[in-house]
Amino acid sequence: MDKSGILIALFFVVGLGYVGYQTFAAPDPMGHSMTPPDLSDVEAGAPLANVSVPETFSEAALVGQNIFNLKCAVCHGENAAGQNGVAPPLVHPTYRPNHHSDMAFVSAAQNGVRAHHWDFGNMPAIEGVTEGDVKLVATYVRELQRENGIN
Repeated sequence: MDKSGILIALFFVVGLGYVGYQTFAAPDPMGHSMTPPDLSDVEAGAPLANVSVPETFSEAALVGQNIFNLKCAVCHGENAAGQNGVAPPLVHPTYRPNHHSDMAFVSAAQNGVRAHHWDFGNMPAIEGVTEGDVKLVATYVRELQRENGIN
């Protein structure tokens, strides 16, 4: 067998090894496998998180709060506490920075997102928000999260 035949065979062996590893490896516990909580005892539209609000926000977070209140609060509730049957709380460990980056917020707002953690249905794209707007909203949400021990 010549060198090209060996390289092709090696390519397939490595590929099959990777597929086998992915098939039999334990699932990532930080992935999209969150079991949605039982919310049957929570009134429709009620907040899903008890959110402590910081005494002060940074200037960027204050701008983000205004954008959030105009574009996001109708679904995600006051102070990002969520609303049962409508949208999840963003002040929740699921949305911590090392699992959902600020760019995940941007992508969700600009493109919409398929439901994968909660049973509220898909999130549509949000009209009229820029990447900069969503980054300011993320700053606001991150400050709320830190106040509530989500880092």
